Amino acid sequence: MRNKTKKITDRTFDYEKITGILTGGGSPSAICRSLRDFHSGQLAASLPHMTTETRRTLYKAADAQMLAQILERCDDAEIFTGEMDLVKAARTMEKIEPDKAADILRALPAGKRKAIIELMGEPKKSSIMMLASYSEDELGSRMTTNFVTVPTGSSVKEAMRLLVAQAADHDNISQIYVTDEKGIYSGAISLKDLIIARDGCDLAGIISTAYPYFYADDRIDECLDYLVDYSEESVPVLSDNNTILGVITSQDIVELVDDELGEDYARLGGLTAEEDLNEPFMTSVKKRLPWLVVLLGLGMVVSGVVGIFEAVVAQLTIIVCFQSLILDMAGNVGTQSLAVTIRVLMDEQLSGKKKLNLLFKEMRVGLTNGMILGVLSFVGIGSYITLFKGLSVTHAFAVSACIGVSLLLAMVISSMVGTVIPMFFKKVGVDPAVASGPLITTINDLVAVVSYYGLTWLFLIGFVKM
Repeated sequence: MRNKTKKITDRTFDYEKITGILTGGGSPSAICRSLRDFHSGQLAASLPHMTTETRRTLYKAADAQMLAQILERCDDAEIFTGEMDLVKAARTMEKIEPDKAADILRALPAGKRKAIIELMGEPKKSSIMMLASYSEDELGSRMTTNFVTVPTGSSVKEAMRLLVAQAADHDNISQIYVTDEKGIYSGAISLKDLIIARDGCDLAGIISTAYPYFYADDRIDECLDYLVDYSEESVPVLSDNNTILGVITSQDIVELVDDELGEDYARLGGLTAEEDLNEPFMTSVKKRLPWLVVLLGLGMVVSGVVGIFEAVVAQLTIIVCFQSLILDMAGNVGTQSLAVTIRVLMDEQLSGKKKLNLLFKEMRVGLTNGMILGVLSFVGIGSYITLFKGLSVTHAFAVSACIGVSLLLAMVISSMVGTVIPMFFKKVGVDPAVASGPLITTINDLVAVVSYYGLTWLFLIGFVKM
């Protein structure tokens, strides 16, 4: 506990010391020298806590390399980039990895983005414009141009020389990519294999021609599973002409998985996209409102169905006490089946037979769990009604039997609904994640209401004559 407190205190001290340096009135060169005593992560963490004027002092005093290292560690780098003057911003973007720079510039207003790009020099300008040309759902938007290539005709010695020459500008050297005389991708060589290869060895003997690759216009959600399964340090991304445009690194893959999970989580909540703390109020309202309107309509249908059974409720009021139990369990089961189905449907090669097997499996799981919970409800609720509600044993267990059977039926049907709906959405070309929690829960509410009150009407009122 003592160490943790010390760490927090040290961080506070670092922030205060950094701010003191920037506001102390020293010369720009003196400020820059003093800031070099701090890690770029410490400087990045301090930025949000500074005033705008203090940050501007930092932008003016620090060189482009230092600012680039700071911005690469910032979550809201576009905000701080937008505060810089255009020339300093352009010089800083030239020092940042092209894929990160493209992400930052993409988030800026169009006018400022264009002005900064115009002030940038080659070749970073071309790389950034190429990356920015891809939409956010295409793999090309997330690749980096930080990679090393060697020609196919090279000897091991020549390949090592080319690697050393390119390593000054490209530090992603765990995999070396091989191209032919026309620049067409031919395969990959691991750095380890190149290091241990004998000088007289033919380079072709250590080239992996089966090394995985993707195309820049591939959709991220369609190839993400393959990227994860390959587990490579980096994977080449090709143009339509099979030349290497960039690579996707393992760090990029981690970020892609995180983004994809975030989007799916948002959609499972009935949102069209993820929200963040800085999102404008009305934007959040517009994201949530469409689904809520749809769900309001479906909710009114559920309420209308309950109204049909008004006479049943008036005659046997005790059944209202257990309505929420049936609705909640149906919703929970449907959401579980939905989560499993969405995960399975990420496999683009899933056959119709496997989809059918998934449906039957989820229904069997729902049936088994429904039987267990139904029996527990029959015993537990029957005993509760007998002891605390004053009904006879016969009537009490008749009610609990109706609840148990309704629970079983609702869970089986909810399992089916939670599996069939995302399959249908996938079939018609809609992301199954949007067929999500709120929609399926509302549909399952309708199923549960009809099952519960229908059985109550048929069994308790029609047969038992309660």
